[in-house]
Amino acid sequence: MKILVVEDDELNALLLQKALKAYNFQIETANDGQYGFELAKMFEYDVLVLDVMLPKMDGISLCCQLRQEGYQVPILMLSAVNSTNLRVTAIEVGADDFLVKPVEISELIARIRALLRRGRMVMPTVLSWENLQLDTKIREVTYNGKSLHLTPKEYGLLELLLRNPRKIFSRSALLDSVWSFSEYPGEEAVTTQIKGLRQKLKARGMTKDLIETVYGLGYRLREDENKTNKQELHNHSTHKSTSHIELSEKRKVEAEVRVLVKKIWEDFRESRLEEQLELFERVLTLSTRNRNNQLLEQAQTEAHRLAGTLGCYGLHQGSEIAKEIEVSLQALSGT
Repeated sequence: MKILVVEDDELNALLLQKALKAYNFQIETANDGQYGFELAKMFEYDVLVLDVMLPKMDGISLCCQLRQEGYQVPILMLSAVNSTNLRVTAIEVGADDFLVKPVEISELIARIRALLRRGRMVMPTVLSWENLQLDTKIREVTYNGKSLHLTPKEYGLLELLLRNPRKIFSRSALLDSVWSFSEYPGEEAVTTQIKGLRQKLKARGMTKDLIETVYGLGYRLREDENKTNKQELHNHSTHKSTSHIELSEKRKVEAEVRVLVKKIWEDFRESRLEEQLELFERVLTLSTRNRNNQLLEQAQTEAHRLAGTLGCYGLHQGSEIAKEIEVSLQALSGT
């Protein structure tokens, strides 16, 4: 699996690159948003990992631009800023997931794997429940081989429930999913369509009610007992043979990542940390008259990077201090 990491902080990018490679991912990196955009358009990736704060094109703008051009690859966004508004904005412009730095490598891997599973998912063209079949290509519903004539809303409700067999849908959620924005029905419209769908299925000979009412919550598809029993047998037979191997491999990789993190941290502490601290001290001691806006902006960027870097290395207290420095610098600049 190939992942594009767009991160302007060299050490954070190196840590992510090495850690993800340890989990057998193929990694490419970009150090600014514009270059990341060009790579995403030129090559095929399975997941994009974007930092929010990037030079040339920030992560939000990059994600938005890709989605506007029809880019469908899953996108995971990272930020040292723990802001609800920022998370909402990221999701609204098309991000599939959002993590706040400091990021635990194990959680990052789990989120990436979840996105990969979602991205690989191929939507079936024929959905079934016992002897009921819905063919999405020709929009035909049959029961015991006989065609079932449904209204467009009945068909939409049935397809939605068949695609999400364990999910409970409230009436308002069903309205949002099946009815268009130009229509303004009340929730009673959902009840009417569900009732009509049940009656048509019963008239065709279905003895069980495939739509289960969850009182106080909404509706969901009743479990297909035949599929459930087969799945349980399959899970039981494969669980013992794979769980021990997966646990052993996970522990081995985590140990390798811990050694790697320690080495990178030592290199970082010797090279860059001292320079960053000197920059902060220099800026914070400047008087109002001697304020250098370019220097202030540089210091803010470095404080933001440092907060994320320290958090990634497990130095959470240091990360919080770096965030406080960033806030102080923002106050000085008036932003």
